[in-house]
Amino acid sequence: MESNLIESPFSEILKEYLKEHKLRCTPERFKILNMIYSIEGSFDIDTLLKYMEEKKFRVSRATIYNTITLLINANLVTHHIFGNKSRYEKCLNNEKSHLICTKCARVTEIATPKLKETIISDIKKFHLTHYSLYLYGLCSKCHQAARRRKQRKK
Repeated sequence: MESNLIESPFSEILKEYLKEHKLRCTPERFKILNMIYSIEGSFDIDTLLKYMEEKKFRVSRATIYNTITLLINANLVTHHIFGNKSRYEKCLNNEKSHLICTKCARVTEIATPKLKETIISDIKKFHLTHYSLYLYGLCSKCHQAARRRKQRKK
C-alpha cells in the first residue's frame, strides 16, 4: 500500500480495522474515506460519486457501496435515513444533530458540541464513539405556511 494513503487519524483507524479483519488495504478504500472526510455534512452515493469524478478518481458504484458498508462497520461513517432517503456522514469529529421537517423532509444540520459533554456526564462505564440526534418538527417555512392556512380558514 502506498504510504501517502495513510495521512490522517481516520486513515489509521481504517488501516487497523482492515488489518484486524484480514482485509486488503486498497487505494480505493482510502481515497473514498479521504473524500468522505473532506465533505461537510451528509451526502448520498450519487454526490460522493460526483466528487470522486471531479477529483479524477473513478470508482464503480459497487465499490462505493461496498466501501461505505465497510466504513460503517469500522465506525468511520454513519448511515442516516431522512424520510425515504439514505444519507451518509463522517463519524469522527462530527458533533452535529439533525432537524428534520416532517412536512417537506428538509434536513438542517446544527452543531451541538455541548450535547456530547452532557451525554458523557450522564453515562457511566460506556465509551461513546459517536452519536446521532434527530429532532422532528416543522421548518420555519412549513410552519408559516401552516399558520397562514389556519388563519385563512378562520
